[in-house]
Amino acid sequence: MLRAVLFDLMDTVLYDPYREALEAGCGLPLAELMSQRARGAWPAFERGEIDEAAFAAGFYAEPASGRSFDLDAFTHARRAGYRFIEGMRELLVDLDGVVDRWVASNYPVWIRELETRFDFDLLFEGVVTSHHLGVRKPDPEFFDRLLELTGRTASECLFVDDRDDNCAAAADRGMAVHLFSGAPALRAALAEHGLSLPRSSSQRTRAPDAGPRPGPA
Repeated sequence: MLRAVLFDLMDTVLYDPYREALEAGCGLPLAELMSQRARGAWPAFERGEIDEAAFAAGFYAEPASGRSFDLDAFTHARRAGYRFIEGMRELLVDLDGVVDRWVASNYPVWIRELETRFDFDLLFEGVVTSHHLGVRKPDPEFFDRLLELTGRTASECLFVDDRDDNCAAAADRGMAVHLFSGAPALRAALAEHGLSLPRSSSQRTRAPDAGPRPGPA
């Protein structure tokens, strides 16, 4: 029986502004700057091994090239870009009291901002990220520790993510999985798992307000 739904965060629950933020911070088109990046900086930041300043300083593969990373411009674009994926806030509210709802995401220390700004205390029973665990999906250890924290067995969980490799890793640990393509398809998948959800969240007393609280200036 399904007792918990474990949600990836970026491009599953919230729109990920990282791409636009990188262009703002680097002043280059995404395709060009991605070819110049140091591939280890972002994973290390997500695992909590380095801080934000070290991530920015180590973004380029050749730091002596004279290229700069404008952390202020990056941060402004990142904070301005977050928003709920259409229909996901309503779906999370509708799941309240039906199953446990957990964030299960690769994400750095910025998760602290989002927990407050998007009322995660109303929408989730818990938040687990690579920043907390020091390990990233699709590493099997991420899923093993996630299950420990949720207190659920793999067979009781549905894992939802927009990446095939993460879904495959969760399935290998015995979880049901759903490759996210939008809220309507996820609602249909939840119904297939036997969850009866209301048609609308408009009458739910615990629903958060019409939008996120403003982010930090």
